[in-house]
Amino acid sequence: MQSFPYLAVFRRWIKDKFNSETKAFNKAIQPKMIPVQSHHTFLSEDFLLKNEYAKILYHDYAKDLPIIDYHNHLPPAEIRQNKKFENISKIWLAGDHYKWRAMRTLGVNEKYITGNASDPEKFEKWAYTLPYTMRNPLYHWSQMELKRYFDVDDLLGPNNAQEIYFKTTEMLQEDRFTTQQLLERMNVELICSTDDPTDTLEHHEAYFHSKGLVQLYPAFRPDKSFAIENPENYRAYLEKLSDRVGFEINSFDTLIEALSNRVEFFHSRGCRLSDHGLEKLVYSSDSRLSADGILQKVLRGNIPSPEEIEYFKFKVLKKLAKMYHAKGWVQQFHLGALRNTNSRMLKVLGPDTGFDSIGDFDQAIALAKFLNELDSTDQLTKTVLYNLNPRDNEVFATMIGNFNDGSVKGKIQFGSGWWYLDQKDGMEKQMNTLSNMGLISCFIGMLTDSRSFLSFPRHEYFRRILCNLFGQDVENGELPWDEKWLGKLITDICYHNAKNYFDFSLSNYRI
Repeated sequence: MQSFPYLAVFRRWIKDKFNSETKAFNKAIQPKMIPVQSHHTFLSEDFLLKNEYAKILYHDYAKDLPIIDYHNHLPPAEIRQNKKFENISKIWLAGDHYKWRAMRTLGVNEKYITGNASDPEKFEKWAYTLPYTMRNPLYHWSQMELKRYFDVDDLLGPNNAQEIYFKTTEMLQEDRFTTQQLLERMNVELICSTDDPTDTLEHHEAYFHSKGLVQLYPAFRPDKSFAIENPENYRAYLEKLSDRVGFEINSFDTLIEALSNRVEFFHSRGCRLSDHGLEKLVYSSDSRLSADGILQKVLRGNIPSPEEIEYFKFKVLKKLAKMYHAKGWVQQFHLGALRNTNSRMLKVLGPDTGFDSIGDFDQAIALAKFLNELDSTDQLTKTVLYNLNPRDNEVFATMIGNFNDGSVKGKIQFGSGWWYLDQKDGMEKQMNTLSNMGLISCFIGMLTDSRSFLSFPRHEYFRRILCNLFGQDVENGELPWDEKWLGKLITDICYHNAKNYFDFSLSNYRI
């Protein structure tokens, strides 16, 4: 029987369709092959840089700029002594309450955090913890620090903890791992420590005469001078301050005289900044209260009322702020932290051990009134405001514009993301808010706010995030690709704005 041609065509069509659908089915049910990213490419040279514009801005303009770290908590004694650390636990884990909080969250016993476990044991517990910190900035920071300082490419975890502990500890015995060498290797040009008015600044003086390459300056932190909440502690502090200035502090006037004395002393040692850690700025115009009367009450051991505390703080801060203006200093206000919330652990470990959080204080009204009080007599000095609660970003970003008077570029600054906001999302939100409501081109950039000599890759982290923000805007068509101009803005934010904002001059350092 003769077949019709169309039947053969039909049979081929059926066969091809069956084969095609079978292939599609097999493809759908088989596991997808995801390319495995080598951990060696995790922290690549283009880490956090999402397009070619961001890469050019970072590698050609930001990467190699010196660092001006105008606020940190590094011990001046350890810089002056050019200290070497016994092991990586001593330099990396001791005092780092960011890491401590993560370890506690994971259920690590306090023995391995602040307790009496050995340094290798503490490091092993941190190595166990680190893989669990993914998506927390600790994961980025820790791996960056191991890579930048110790050339460790492997990701730290329980399996290589012992190897990395001994490798890094051995390296720390080399001369290139002294405190001064660590700062120089990160291209740090200048740092400001944080110092109480009673400090002698002897380590700053000795370091200055040793002619170290990294400039070291003090910053005036007088919080204890108005902390009258605890009369017993406050009286003890006044005794210490009295010993330092050589006269008894028994009145509000003598307190202000003592602080003025210390401001003058700090200024002669190169200090050009003050700093204050407050829940919120204070303002009080209650005519029924007297600063001297409140001080006398505290000197007798009586606990002041909340209204008296606020009034006293305002009066002291106002006097101090006018001193700063007279000296041409920059004043910094770190606002919004709710400190020492865990009374049980405070008794055991003391403050600054990882039991502080973001507070929800009303910031705007008192902040505006305090700044206006100084501006009304043209005694408002250059000011940096740091916000800890992201809900208040717009408050701070608009507040600075109220008191920028054209006398100085960026006179009032919305400071970089601080503490819990010192991470990618927090920094991006701070910079986007500043861009939307002010001029990010006037921004004085990043600082470490750290107690660790291994924390300076945070400047790199910030610079990568900054360059990526600009690069993404260019890619989206929201900014023109004017490389030279954008490069200038990047270098200004990363270095030149801070360099010009602060009056650091060795010619003014009188010893």
